[in-house]
Amino acid sequence: MDKNLKKLPEYSLSKDKVFKKNGKLKDKFYEKELLKLQVELVKLQTWIKQNNKKMLVLFEGIDTAGKDGTIKRILEYLNPRFARSVALDKPSDREKSEWYFQRYVPHFPAGGEMVFFNRSWYNRAGVEMVFGFCTKEDYLRFLRQCPRFEELIVDEGIKFFKYYLNISKEEMKKRLEKREKDPLKKWKLSTLDWKSYKHYDMYQKLKEDMFAATSTPYAPWVVVDANDKKRARINVIRDILSQFDYENKEEEFFADPNIVKMISHIE
Repeated sequence: MDKNLKKLPEYSLSKDKVFKKNGKLKDKFYEKELLKLQVELVKLQTWIKQNNKKMLVLFEGIDTAGKDGTIKRILEYLNPRFARSVALDKPSDREKSEWYFQRYVPHFPAGGEMVFFNRSWYNRAGVEMVFGFCTKEDYLRFLRQCPRFEELIVDEGIKFFKYYLNISKEEMKKRLEKREKDPLKKWKLSTLDWKSYKHYDMYQKLKEDMFAATSTPYAPWVVVDANDKKRARINVIRDILSQFDYENKEEEFFADPNIVKMISHIE
């Protein structure tokens, strides 16, 4: 085993304290590790606010991949005046006539803010193509413009991250069935969710094309194995924390490379 992996508690502790029989994290271990990481997120927010930094994070992935839950745990103890989630509804007729990226820019962070997009402009590279909500010309224009748009974001001094939460087709089916049965989660089930499941393979092909066109040196894609939601959440937070040298940092955090992987960028 890699020496660095042994530093992670899930590898340094005995397996029976960390993992269930199905290989997923035990609740007790997860809750303890999550709380530790949330304390660090509060420290990070304080540092960002005091130093007038700007942070922008995108979460993408097929329906039920765990975007909502991941963002919820990140924001749980942060000051909502300076940290927020953005989840835009379908565009209005006016927005459809605008430059495609235009509706997203007003939601970008100002100094001292942290913004987390629950889906973003990458809708065009996925759901819009799958269901014919855009033309092939629109899609190709997006792939050309996106790297240039994101280069401007980074050049502006915004700390910018892109996470793609990836789940198997089998796991997606389980989560959709659970949503159907759970009255507290039924609101999450949209008319497109089961249709997305039927188009799972097409989403996977579009995902790879998206990575090839838009993973750049300044804005690389990071893919997260999200079949275990809890393991995905703590490793996304670890990865975010690893990108900053903030005050009173408890340790040098890093994500499990078996869960979080950066996509090779285009030249």
